[in-house]
Amino acid sequence: MRIRRSLPAATVLSAAVVLGTPLPAMSVADGGPENATAPYAAEDGAYPNRAAALAATGADLIAGDGNIIQTPCSGDHQIQVWALNLPAANDSKICFKAADTGYLKVSIPRAYRIRTFGRDIKASVSIANTTEQLNVPKDTSKGFGEADPSDPKQAVVLDLRVTGTGSTTPPGVSADVKGLGFNGKLLIGETRRCSAALVDAQWVISAKSCFADNPAENNTVAAGAPKEKTTVVLGKPHINLLGGHTSEIVQLVPHPDRDLVMARLDKPAADIAPVPLAAAAPATGQQLTVAGFGRTTSEWVPGTRHEAAFTTGAVAASGFDLTAKTPADATVCAGDAGGPALRQDDVNKYTLFGITSRSWQGDCLGANETRSGAFATRVDDVVPWVLQTRALAPGWKTETLVQTSSSLYQGIRLADGSWTGFTDVQAKAGDIKGVRSAAAAGINADTHVVALGGDGIIHHTHRKADGSWSSFGDVGSVAGVLGNVTQVSAVSIGNDLHVVAVADGKIFHTLRNSTGHWSRFGDLSGAAGPIGTVTAAATASVGGELQVIAVNNGKAFHTVRNTAGQWSAWGNVAQAAGTTGPITAVSMAGTGGDAQIVIATDNGTRQYHAIRKADRTWDSFGDLKGYLGSVTVKSLGAASVDGALQLTATTADNKLLHVIRRADRTWSPTTPVDLQGVTGSLGSTALTGTL
Repeated sequence: MRIRRSLPAATVLSAAVVLGTPLPAMSVADGGPENATAPYAAEDGAYPNRAAALAATGADLIAGDGNIIQTPCSGDHQIQVWALNLPAANDSKICFKAADTGYLKVSIPRAYRIRTFGRDIKASVSIANTTEQLNVPKDTSKGFGEADPSDPKQAVVLDLRVTGTGSTTPPGVSADVKGLGFNGKLLIGETRRCSAALVDAQWVISAKSCFADNPAENNTVAAGAPKEKTTVVLGKPHINLLGGHTSEIVQLVPHPDRDLVMARLDKPAADIAPVPLAAAAPATGQQLTVAGFGRTTSEWVPGTRHEAAFTTGAVAASGFDLTAKTPADATVCAGDAGGPALRQDDVNKYTLFGITSRSWQGDCLGANETRSGAFATRVDDVVPWVLQTRALAPGWKTETLVQTSSSLYQGIRLADGSWTGFTDVQAKAGDIKGVRSAAAAGINADTHVVALGGDGIIHHTHRKADGSWSSFGDVGSVAGVLGNVTQVSAVSIGNDLHVVAVADGKIFHTLRNSTGHWSRFGDLSGAAGPIGTVTAAATASVGGELQVIAVNNGKAFHTVRNTAGQWSAWGNVAQAAGTTGPITAVSMAGTGGDAQIVIATDNGTRQYHAIRKADRTWDSFGDLKGYLGSVTVKSLGAASVDGALQLTATTADNKLLHVIRRADRTWSPTTPVDLQGVTGSLGSTALTGTL
């Protein structure tokens, strides 16, 4: 961002460089944004005022990272390159000021010597059309090409590289007093630079054009690892200060039709608060703060963040215009692309409305434009895309199912407590004539779903780590057909999927192993003993064993399948954990060596929690009213996620509630889940944890 009050950098000649003429992004007719066709504002490393530098020095300075800059030889400099045919005023040499590390692509014809002062230099030199690498230690000089008396040949210096260990750290630790630590600087390959905003501990959002080969021609970016090594620096106003967070970018997720990209960090920025996304577009005339690490009037690639007040202009479906509040004070410049456009809500508190994308760059270093308007891409209406992108990253997630009168929906709770929207599972895995009951089990990063369809058949699908779904398959065709199925439950033990079904008032068990082979359904009454008509069942994985609770006549009974496949006899839970009213819903999950059991009784008006501990003793049922409040529960779902019990409940007033029992036995506040994408009256719920 060009800021007139910024500190001056080393001298750079002040003629023009054209950054390219991009393809139009949208129509500007009918009072739409005027800046939507401005050049993209990524820093491509093009040397400022290249043509003027060539005329003045005789050297073509092509591109760099901003750390090696041509400077008069009469002043402070660290590199001298001697060459024939340079302008007479240069005394046969051209000089450069260099930081502790740096890169500059050049073309210096008929060069014959490099001299260094306080810097170790590597140079690529073409001698008689053969490229050689020269190492020039600090405070030495090296001749080549026509300086070689035994075999003089013309040489061209192709690039200069300072090979130090890194920039000297200024005194002091980063003090981000303005609360903009979520604004980061992207270093992409040798020369490209952009800005970004942290929206999750492991994700930044930026401009897709920052990663395109040539966004002026085609702003297409492939998903996956960046083509060039990319690093993001967060949490400090100057990237060379101590503190903050530096991480390599390991994955890109480009938006399909906007200049946006999500970039995943290899190390989470756990100590920096992400910026929340706005829920609606900014209003025309609204003041926003724009921040970034781009060029200024005098600096090519500054290491210091700049921010200034801008006013929102015309707002369109994909973005909005930006104009500096004080026009003479600031301009979005090359390198500011990907920076946040923010509403300041309070001291050090902001909301993200847009990501800077394009700018005319008037008065930016090296630009020949007078226009200074900019264009930012909206983020308020891409929140589902952001959430789904975050949900695909490795790490603990709570995969949640909620069933309505005929449909089944899947959503994800992320580690920071935010929820994705909900997706219609039948739209992804196939129509099974509606869903009457469903269960979920996580195996590594995959979510396995077992659903009782409206066709009375038990079906199986799984959502892969990349978000794609397999088609529903008929479990009965491989495990045996059951009649009058009323409920299914599922849990994973290792890489095996265990499924329990209630059919004809009995309880049956099958297992799908890691190769996808299903065992035949077995009647538990023959293995654990008869208990009468079963109306509900729940499963849990505890210490490698399968634990099952079945409800008969409003009472809960418990059995264990050990690692050898042998079942214990049914035990009456009331005798171990206390008597309650008639049970109408049950769920359970294993945390460590404990089985956590939750039930709803008295037609759902009461809810209780108990634990069967690893030593096979029971903690008595405790009333959950203090945590869930006075609610009537229709269904319960329980899962172990990262060592904690997570619980969901559908209620008679059509809400989905969520609560966590932490490892230290404290409970989080109960919160209603935003059921974005869900239609219909809620029925059953189930959940599982995935990595």
